[in-house]
Amino acid sequence: MSIAKAFRKLVSCVLLDLDGTLLNTDGIVNDALKVYLVKYGKQWDGRGTQRIIGKTPYEAAAVIVEDYKLPITANELLSEINPILSDKWCNIKAQPGANRLINHLREHGVPMALASNSSKENIETKISCHPGWKESFSVIIGGNEVTCPKPSPEIYLEAAKRLKMDASSCLVIEDSMPGVTAGKAAGMEVVAVPTIPKQSHLFTSADEVINSLLDLQLEKWGLPAFEDWIEGTLPIEPWYIGGPVIKGFGRGSKVLGIPTANLSTESFSALELPSGVYFGWAGLANRGIYKMEPWLLHDFNEDFYGEDLRLVVVGYIRAEANFSSIESLVAKIHEDRKIAENALELPSYLKYRDDPYLNTSLQLNC
Repeated sequence: MSIAKAFRKLVSCVLLDLDGTLLNTDGIVNDALKVYLVKYGKQWDGRGTQRIIGKTPYEAAAVIVEDYKLPITANELLSEINPILSDKWCNIKAQPGANRLINHLREHGVPMALASNSSKENIETKISCHPGWKESFSVIIGGNEVTCPKPSPEIYLEAAKRLKMDASSCLVIEDSMPGVTAGKAAGMEVVAVPTIPKQSHLFTSADEVINSLLDLQLEKWGLPAFEDWIEGTLPIEPWYIGGPVIKGFGRGSKVLGIPTANLSTESFSALELPSGVYFGWAGLANRGIYKMEPWLLHDFNEDFYGEDLRLVVVGYIRAEANFSSIESLVAKIHEDRKIAENALELPSYLKYRDDPYLNTSLQLNC
Protein backbone atom coordinates (compact mmCIF):
# COMPACT_ATOMS: atom_id res chain seq x y z
CA MET A 1 0.00 0.00 0.00
CA SER A 2 1.33 3.48 -0.88
CA ILE A 3 2.17 5.71 2.08
CA ALA A 4 2.69 9.28 0.96
CA LYS A 5 3.52 12.60 2.57
CA ALA A 6 2.57 15.97 1.09
CA PHE A 7 4.84 16.53 -1.88
CA ARG A 8 6.83 19.74 -1.81
CA LYS A 9 8.99 19.59 -4.90
CA LEU A 10 8.87 18.78 -8.57
CA VAL A 11 11.90 16.95 -9.94
CA SER A 12 13.86 16.92 -13.20
CA CYS A 13 15.88 13.70 -12.96
CA VAL A 14 15.82 10.27 -11.35
CA LEU A 15 18.66 8.60 -9.42
CA LEU A 16 18.29 4.86 -9.02
CA ASP A 17 19.86 2.25 -6.79
CA LEU A 18 20.57 -1.12 -8.45
CA ASP A 19 20.57 -4.15 -6.15
CA GLY A 20 17.13 -4.76 -4.69
CA THR A 21 15.66 -1.74 -6.46
CA LEU A 22 16.09 -2.64 -10.13
CA LEU A 23 17.51 -6.16 -9.79
CA ASN A 24 16.40 -9.05 -7.58
CA THR A 25 19.97 -9.60 -6.39
CA ASP A 26 18.91 -11.07 -3.06
CA GLY A 27 17.67 -14.29 -4.67
CA ILE A 28 21.05 -14.99 -6.29
CA VAL A 29 23.00 -14.09 -3.13
CA ASN A 30 20.77 -16.26 -0.95
CA ASP A 31 21.23 -19.26 -3.26
CA ALA A 32 25.01 -18.78 -3.26
CA LEU A 33 25.19 -18.50 0.53
CA LYS A 34 23.12 -21.66 0.98
CA VAL A 35 25.77 -23.57 -0.95
CA TYR A 36 28.79 -21.73 0.44
CA LEU A 37 28.00 -22.01 4.16
CA VAL A 38 27.75 -25.80 3.97
CA LYS A 39 31.54 -25.75 3.73
CA TYR A 40 31.65 -24.52 7.32
CA GLY A 41 28.82 -26.73 8.55
CA LYS A 42 26.40 -23.81 8.59
CA GLN A 43 22.96 -23.41 7.10
CA TRP A 44 21.85 -20.11 5.57
CA ASP A 45 18.60 -19.08 7.24
CA GLY A 46 18.44 -15.44 6.21
CA ARG A 47 19.79 -14.30 9.57
CA GLY A 48 20.99 -10.73 9.31
CA THR A 49 19.30 -10.08 5.97
CA GLN A 50 17.93 -6.75 7.16
CA ARG A 51 21.42 -5.70 8.26
CA ILE A 52 23.13 -6.40 4.94
CA ILE A 53 20.62 -4.81 2.56
CA GLY A 54 22.07 -1.66 1.07
CA LYS A 55 25.53 -2.23 2.51
CA THR A 56 28.83 -2.45 0.64
CA PRO A 57 30.04 -5.97 -0.20
CA TYR A 58 32.65 -5.78 2.57
CA GLU A 59 30.11 -4.60 5.17
CA ALA A 60 27.69 -7.36 4.17
CA ALA A 61 30.44 -9.96 4.37
CA ALA A 62 31.41 -8.75 7.84
CA VAL A 63 27.82 -9.20 9.04
CA ILE A 64 27.70 -12.76 7.71
CA VAL A 65 31.04 -13.67 9.30
CA GLU A 66 29.83 -12.33 12.64
CA ASP A 67 26.30 -13.79 12.57
CA TYR A 68 27.42 -17.27 11.49
CA LYS A 69 30.63 -17.24 13.53
CA LEU A 70 32.77 -18.16 10.54
CA PRO A 71 36.51 -18.82 11.15
CA ILE A 72 37.51 -16.40 8.36
CA THR A 73 37.72 -12.67 7.73
CA ALA A 74 35.27 -10.65 5.67
CA ASN A 75 37.88 -10.29 2.93
CA GLU A 76 38.43 -14.05 2.84
CA LEU A 77 34.69 -14.63 2.54
CA LEU A 78 34.51 -12.20 -0.38
CA SER A 79 37.44 -13.83 -2.16
CA GLU A 80 35.79 -17.24 -1.85
CA ILE A 81 32.22 -16.33 -2.72
CA ASN A 82 32.79 -13.73 -5.45
CA PRO A 83 33.72 -16.37 -8.07
CA ILE A 84 30.46 -18.19 -7.26
CA LEU A 85 28.45 -15.00 -7.62
CA SER A 86 30.20 -13.77 -10.77
CA ASP A 87 28.95 -16.83 -12.63
CA LYS A 88 25.39 -15.98 -11.65
CA TRP A 89 25.12 -12.23 -12.26
CA CYS A 90 23.51 -12.69 -15.66
CA ASN A 91 20.82 -14.84 -14.07
CA ILE A 92 19.55 -11.96 -11.95
CA LYS A 93 16.03 -11.01 -12.95
CA ALA A 94 14.83 -7.44 -13.15
CA GLN A 95 12.41 -6.44 -10.43
CA PRO A 96 8.78 -6.20 -11.59
CA GLY A 97 8.35 -2.79 -13.17
CA ALA A 98 12.09 -2.09 -13.60
CA ASN A 99 12.19 -2.41 -17.39
CA ARG A 100 8.95 -0.46 -17.65
CA LEU A 101 10.39 2.40 -15.56
CA ILE A 102 13.73 2.60 -17.35
CA ASN A 103 12.14 2.47 -20.81
CA HIS A 104 9.53 5.08 -19.88
CA LEU A 105 12.04 7.58 -18.48
CA ARG A 106 14.38 7.08 -21.45
CA GLU A 107 11.58 7.56 -23.99
CA HIS A 108 10.55 10.80 -22.30
CA GLY A 109 14.09 12.15 -22.09
CA VAL A 110 14.26 12.18 -18.29
CA PRO A 111 17.94 12.11 -17.18
CA MET A 112 18.84 9.06 -15.11
CA ALA A 113 21.80 8.07 -12.95
CA LEU A 114 22.62 4.70 -11.41
CA ALA A 115 24.26 4.93 -7.97
CA SER A 116 25.10 1.74 -6.09
CA ASN A 117 27.33 0.68 -3.21
CA SER A 118 28.58 -2.14 -5.47
CA SER A 119 31.76 -1.50 -7.44
CA LYS A 120 31.51 0.15 -10.86
CA GLU A 121 32.81 -3.04 -12.52
CA ASN A 122 30.23 -5.13 -10.70
CA ILE A 123 27.42 -2.76 -11.68
CA GLU A 124 28.35 -2.83 -15.36
CA THR A 125 28.61 -6.62 -15.36
CA LYS A 126 25.11 -6.95 -13.92
CA ILE A 127 23.39 -4.45 -16.21
CA SER A 128 25.17 -5.76 -19.32
CA CYS A 129 22.77 -8.70 -19.17
CA HIS A 130 19.76 -6.38 -19.51
CA PRO A 131 19.52 -4.91 -23.02
CA GLY A 132 19.31 -1.13 -23.17
CA TRP A 133 20.02 -0.50 -19.51
CA LYS A 134 23.59 0.77 -19.75
CA GLU A 135 22.74 3.17 -22.58
CA SER A 136 19.79 4.55 -20.62
CA PHE A 137 21.89 6.00 -17.80
CA SER A 138 23.76 9.25 -18.31
CA VAL A 139 25.79 8.53 -15.18
CA ILE A 140 26.80 5.29 -13.46
CA ILE A 141 28.63 5.51 -10.11
CA GLY A 142 29.92 2.66 -7.95
CA GLY A 143 30.68 2.66 -4.26
CA ASN A 144 34.38 2.34 -5.03
CA GLU A 145 34.33 5.77 -6.71
CA VAL A 146 33.45 7.73 -3.58
CA THR A 147 35.15 8.17 -0.23
CA CYS A 148 32.11 7.22 1.83
CA PRO A 149 29.38 4.89 0.52
CA LYS A 150 25.70 5.04 1.53
CA PRO A 151 24.32 6.04 4.02
CA SER A 152 26.65 8.97 3.31
CA PRO A 153 25.04 11.34 0.77
CA GLU A 154 28.30 11.56 -1.20
CA ILE A 155 27.36 9.13 -3.99
CA TYR A 156 24.06 10.89 -4.70
CA LEU A 157 25.60 14.34 -4.55
CA GLU A 158 28.25 13.18 -7.01
CA ALA A 159 25.56 11.75 -9.31
CA ALA A 160 23.70 15.08 -9.32
CA LYS A 161 26.95 16.92 -10.00
CA ARG A 162 27.73 14.72 -13.01
CA LEU A 163 24.19 15.19 -14.32
CA LYS A 164 24.61 18.95 -13.84
CA MET A 165 21.49 19.02 -11.68
CA ASP A 166 20.73 20.63 -8.34
CA ALA A 167 20.25 18.09 -5.59
CA SER A 168 16.81 19.55 -4.86
CA SER A 169 15.62 18.61 -8.37
CA CYS A 170 16.51 14.92 -8.00
CA LEU A 171 14.24 12.00 -7.16
CA VAL A 172 15.95 8.99 -5.57
CA ILE A 173 14.39 5.52 -5.74
CA GLU A 174 15.79 3.12 -3.13
CA ASP A 175 15.04 -0.22 -1.48
CA SER A 176 17.19 0.07 1.66
CA MET A 177 17.46 2.26 4.73
CA PRO A 178 21.11 3.20 4.01
CA GLY A 179 20.00 4.35 0.54
CA VAL A 180 17.02 6.31 1.81
CA THR A 181 19.21 7.96 4.46
CA ALA A 182 21.76 8.90 1.79
CA GLY A 183 19.15 10.42 -0.50
CA LYS A 184 17.52 12.51 2.23
CA ALA A 185 20.92 13.66 3.55
CA ALA A 186 21.70 14.85 0.01
CA GLY A 187 18.59 17.05 0.11
CA MET A 188 16.68 14.98 -2.45
CA GLU A 189 13.17 13.57 -2.66
CA VAL A 190 13.13 9.83 -1.96
CA VAL A 191 10.73 7.02 -2.84
CA ALA A 192 11.35 3.81 -0.90
CA VAL A 193 10.52 0.37 -2.33
CA PRO A 194 11.47 -1.92 0.58
CA THR A 195 13.12 -5.19 -0.45
CA ILE A 196 11.71 -7.05 2.56
CA PRO A 197 7.89 -7.17 2.63
CA LYS A 198 5.94 -5.58 5.50
CA GLN A 199 8.75 -3.14 6.29
CA SER A 200 7.09 0.13 5.27
CA HIS A 201 6.91 1.33 8.88
CA LEU A 202 10.71 1.47 9.05
CA PHE A 203 10.99 3.97 6.18
CA THR A 204 9.40 7.01 7.82
CA SER A 205 12.15 9.31 6.56
CA ALA A 206 11.24 8.62 2.91
CA ASP A 207 8.87 10.98 1.12
CA GLU A 208 6.84 8.03 -0.13
CA VAL A 209 6.86 4.28 0.48
CA ILE A 210 5.43 1.97 -2.19
CA ASN A 211 4.99 -1.77 -2.40
CA SER A 212 6.78 -2.19 -5.74
CA LEU A 213 7.84 -0.27 -8.83
CA LEU A 214 4.46 -1.22 -10.33
CA ASP A 215 2.89 1.27 -7.91
CA LEU A 216 5.15 4.21 -8.79
CA GLN A 217 3.19 7.32 -9.87
CA LEU A 218 5.71 9.57 -11.55
CA GLU A 219 3.18 12.36 -12.10
CA LYS A 220 3.28 13.06 -8.35
CA TRP A 221 6.79 14.40 -8.93
CA GLY A 222 6.06 16.37 -12.09
CA LEU A 223 7.42 13.65 -14.38
CA PRO A 224 5.56 12.12 -17.36
CA ALA A 225 2.92 9.67 -16.16
CA PHE A 226 2.80 6.05 -17.27
CA GLU A 227 0.12 5.53 -19.90
CA ASP A 228 -0.07 1.74 -19.91
CA TRP A 229 -2.89 1.19 -17.42
CA ILE A 230 -6.00 -0.30 -19.05
CA GLU A 231 -9.36 0.09 -17.29
CA GLY A 232 -7.80 0.01 -13.83
CA THR A 233 -5.31 -2.77 -14.63
CA LEU A 234 -1.65 -2.93 -15.56
CA PRO A 235 -0.45 -5.56 -18.08
CA ILE A 236 2.60 -7.46 -16.86
CA GLU A 237 4.92 -10.04 -18.35
CA PRO A 238 3.07 -13.37 -18.00
CA TRP A 239 3.99 -15.32 -14.89
CA TYR A 240 3.45 -19.09 -14.79
CA ILE A 241 2.75 -21.17 -11.70
CA GLY A 242 1.09 -24.51 -11.15
CA GLY A 243 0.70 -27.63 -9.05
CA PRO A 244 -1.88 -29.73 -7.22
CA VAL A 245 -4.64 -27.90 -5.34
CA ILE A 246 -4.20 -28.22 -1.56
CA LYS A 247 -6.27 -27.27 1.45
CA GLY A 248 -5.46 -23.85 2.87
CA PHE A 249 -6.30 -22.11 6.11
CA GLY A 250 -10.00 -21.94 5.31
CA ARG A 251 -10.06 -18.17 5.78
CA GLY A 252 -11.65 -17.55 2.39
CA SER A 253 -14.67 -19.79 2.91
CA LYS A 254 -15.13 -19.53 6.68
CA VAL A 255 -14.47 -15.83 7.27
CA LEU A 256 -15.01 -14.15 3.93
CA GLY A 257 -17.57 -16.49 2.44
CA ILE A 258 -15.35 -16.98 -0.61
CA PRO A 259 -14.18 -20.55 -1.39
CA THR A 260 -10.48 -20.61 -2.26
CA ALA A 261 -8.09 -22.86 -4.19
CA ASN A 262 -4.54 -23.01 -2.77
CA LEU A 263 -1.21 -24.03 -4.26
CA SER A 264 1.75 -25.22 -2.22
CA THR A 265 4.58 -22.67 -2.02
CA GLU A 266 7.29 -25.32 -1.56
CA SER A 267 8.29 -25.17 -5.22
CA PHE A 268 8.27 -21.39 -5.29
CA SER A 269 10.75 -20.29 -2.64
CA ALA A 270 11.42 -16.98 -4.39
CA LEU A 271 8.21 -15.66 -5.89
CA GLU A 272 8.85 -13.27 -8.74
CA LEU A 273 5.96 -10.92 -8.06
CA PRO A 274 5.57 -8.55 -5.10
CA SER A 275 2.48 -8.92 -2.95
CA GLY A 276 -0.65 -7.44 -4.42
CA VAL A 277 -3.82 -8.26 -6.34
CA TYR A 278 -3.23 -9.90 -9.71
CA PHE A 279 -5.41 -11.70 -12.23
CA GLY A 280 -5.14 -14.01 -15.21
CA TRP A 281 -6.26 -17.41 -16.43
CA ALA A 282 -6.48 -20.73 -14.60
CA GLY A 283 -6.49 -24.20 -16.14
CA LEU A 284 -7.91 -27.17 -14.21
CA ALA A 285 -6.84 -30.50 -15.70
CA ASN A 286 -10.23 -32.18 -15.50
CA ARG A 287 -12.49 -29.17 -15.93
CA GLY A 288 -11.35 -26.41 -18.28
CA ILE A 289 -9.98 -22.87 -18.31
CA TYR A 290 -11.36 -20.08 -16.13
CA LYS A 291 -10.78 -16.46 -15.25
CA MET A 292 -8.74 -15.99 -12.07
CA GLU A 293 -8.38 -13.20 -9.45
CA PRO A 294 -7.57 -13.68 -6.54
CA TRP A 295 -9.72 -16.80 -6.61
CA LEU A 296 -11.16 -18.71 -9.58
CA LEU A 297 -13.93 -16.59 -11.07
CA HIS A 298 -16.31 -19.50 -11.49
CA ASP A 299 -18.78 -21.29 -9.24
CA PHE A 300 -18.02 -25.00 -8.69
CA ASN A 301 -20.42 -27.56 -7.22
CA GLU A 302 -17.70 -29.50 -5.39
CA ASP A 303 -14.11 -29.32 -4.13
CA PHE A 304 -11.23 -30.27 -6.42
CA TYR A 305 -8.35 -30.89 -4.02
CA GLY A 306 -5.48 -32.78 -5.66
CA GLU A 307 -6.32 -31.71 -9.19
CA ASP A 308 -3.63 -30.01 -11.28
CA LEU A 309 -4.09 -26.22 -11.36
CA ARG A 310 -2.10 -24.02 -13.72
CA LEU A 311 -2.13 -20.24 -13.63
CA VAL A 312 -1.00 -17.63 -16.12
CA VAL A 313 -0.89 -14.30 -14.28
CA VAL A 314 -1.16 -11.46 -16.81
CA GLY A 315 -2.24 -8.29 -15.02
CA TYR A 316 -1.99 -6.24 -11.83
CA ILE A 317 -4.76 -4.33 -10.08
CA ARG A 318 -3.39 -2.87 -6.87
CA ALA A 319 -0.99 -3.25 -3.96
CA GLU A 320 -1.87 -5.19 -0.85
CA ALA A 321 -3.89 -3.06 1.58
CA ASN A 322 -5.13 -3.04 5.16
CA PHE A 323 -8.85 -2.79 5.90
CA SER A 324 -10.69 -1.57 8.98
CA SER A 325 -13.32 -4.32 8.82
CA ILE A 326 -14.16 -7.68 7.24
CA GLU A 327 -17.02 -5.99 5.42
CA SER A 328 -14.76 -3.43 3.74
CA LEU A 329 -12.32 -6.21 2.77
CA VAL A 330 -15.08 -8.34 1.21
CA ALA A 331 -16.42 -5.30 -0.66
CA LYS A 332 -12.95 -4.58 -2.06
CA ILE A 333 -12.46 -8.23 -3.09
CA HIS A 334 -15.70 -8.14 -5.07
CA GLU A 335 -14.68 -4.83 -6.62
CA ASP A 336 -11.37 -6.42 -7.66
CA ARG A 337 -13.29 -9.37 -9.10
CA LYS A 338 -15.40 -7.11 -11.28
CA ILE A 339 -12.33 -5.26 -12.55
CA ALA A 340 -10.58 -8.56 -13.38
CA GLU A 341 -13.61 -10.11 -15.10
CA ASN A 342 -14.04 -7.09 -17.35
CA ALA A 343 -10.33 -6.74 -18.10
CA LEU A 344 -9.94 -10.38 -19.13
CA GLU A 345 -12.35 -9.74 -22.01
CA LEU A 346 -9.91 -7.19 -23.47
CA PRO A 347 -7.76 -8.47 -26.39
CA SER A 348 -4.47 -7.80 -24.54
CA TYR A 349 -5.53 -10.26 -21.81
CA LEU A 350 -7.97 -12.55 -23.62
CA LYS A 351 -5.22 -13.89 -25.89
CA TYR A 352 -3.61 -15.69 -22.95
CA ARG A 353 -6.66 -17.93 -22.54
CA ASP A 354 -5.13 -20.08 -25.29
CA ASP A 355 -1.66 -20.21 -23.73
CA PRO A 356 -0.16 -23.70 -24.22
CA TYR A 357 0.78 -23.83 -20.54
CA LEU A 358 -2.89 -23.91 -19.58
CA ASN A 359 -3.82 -26.39 -22.26
CA THR A 360 -1.02 -28.91 -21.56
CA SER A 361 -2.65 -30.23 -18.40
CA LEU A 362 -5.95 -30.55 -20.21
CA GLN A 363 -4.37 -32.51 -23.06
CA LEU A 364 -2.61 -34.89 -20.63
CA ASN A 365 -5.98 -35.81 -19.18
CA CYS A 366 -7.83 -36.34 -22.47
